[in-house]
Amino acid sequence: MSPVSDKQLFLSKSVEDLSIAGDQPPPEYIVKGCSYAPAYISSCSSTSFPIIDISLFSQSSPADDDGEAQALNILRSALTSSGCFQAVGHGMSSSFLDKVREIAYEFFDLPIEEKQKYGRAPNESEGYGSDVVVTENQVLDWSHRLSLRVFPQHQRRFNLWPQQPTDFSDTLQEYAEKIKSIMDILYKAMAKSLNVEENSFSRQFGERSLMQARFNFYPKCSRPDLVLGVKPHTDRSRITILLQDNLVEGLQVLVNDNWVQVPVLPHALVVNLGDQMQIMSNGIFKSPMHRVVTNTERMRISLAAFHEPEPEMEIGPVDALVNEERPRLYRNVNNYGAINYECYQKGIVALETVQI
Repeated sequence: MSPVSDKQLFLSKSVEDLSIAGDQPPPEYIVKGCSYAPAYISSCSSTSFPIIDISLFSQSSPADDDGEAQALNILRSALTSSGCFQAVGHGMSSSFLDKVREIAYEFFDLPIEEKQKYGRAPNESEGYGSDVVVTENQVLDWSHRLSLRVFPQHQRRFNLWPQQPTDFSDTLQEYAEKIKSIMDILYKAMAKSLNVEENSFSRQFGERSLMQARFNFYPKCSRPDLVLGVKPHTDRSRITILLQDNLVEGLQVLVNDNWVQVPVLPHALVVNLGDQMQIMSNGIFKSPMHRVVTNTERMRISLAAFHEPEPEMEIGPVDALVNEERPRLYRNVNNYGAINYECYQKGIVALETVQI
């Protein structure tokens, strides 16, 4: 039996079991450090993250030109520095966002036997469960996840979509459609902010780009000073849009070598770039290192939507962003998602493996 299989069998208690019992986290969950993060969970500073009204990017009236130009400047500044911002003006009501959060809470509150009906198969990403174990010394995240393919629609595996709560599928479908429209607007705005043709990024997606929805569940933890909900990482995606818990903070972004807490704004969406957008922008835009901390008082939920091309699609820096002053920084690459995940679990910075 392989070391990875041995490790999976050894962990007889799930994170949920450990949380309910108030047990000390097993050694497999203790953050021992990695090449791109502090050895232990350090203190976190707070700062204001940019808040952008993205409705300005879809306006066509000349009267809105000044507002759009200002918003594009803020967008470029945010994405060339921290790589993320909070989006308002996205067209979804606070009550609808609360409904999306509610289906997450209701699913997580189901008996474990019910949740396991949608369990992730070994070495697959979709379904309910925790991280796929890929290395013997892998540090495990203090979380459970429900990951579902939402686009393209013909790739949905409805046997993994929960039947409880009863409005789960309809709510996720509506949310995913809205997020897809928001992403389309943002890709064009990002291109405009760099003064390149508005389809410069989106044309590299192919006809059937992928969107994965991942519900994240972070139970209470008896030792949040030693354990992370998600280890420090950059996203494999082109863009990630996150709906945070409306009460409990936990997401932190590495800015100028300091961990910065992303504040909770119940009506906002957190937008952060993934590695593939840093590659396509030839390093102008940044893919932020981020992590999720745990706490002793309350569980926390979030919903992340990841957008990326099909694995066989090749991506690379946009030609218009390569010149003598800024030479090409990255080689063309396909199936970057697999590269990113393997590097993440090994504590390697994936972007460094595709640099020229």
